[in-house]
Amino acid sequence: MKTIIQNINKSFDHRIRLGIMSVLMVNESADFNMLKEMLGVTDGNLASHTKALETENYIMIEKQFIGKKPNTRYIATTEGKKAFREHIEALEKLIQKS
Repeated sequence: MKTIIQNINKSFDHRIRLGIMSVLMVNESADFNMLKEMLGVTDGNLASHTKALETENYIMIEKQFIGKKPNTRYIATTEGKKAFREHIEALEKLIQKS
């Protein structure tokens, strides 16, 4: 039996993960400080949620140095973009059925 919430992806249940993916869908990449500022979250919260998305292969994390400063950059993977689009479509269908 198909349910109306079947295609809602649990990986995007949390508002921080939803925010991270939303930013990465409209930007080629975002660095740690950009995401932290845009989402208004702590270092620890952002780190744990980006790690969870990386584990699902929804984002890639690139670490580098700019000058002598470390820089962490996040990029949505093709798989992540597809999963997020499907999640948003499922939410839209859910809203339309209500």
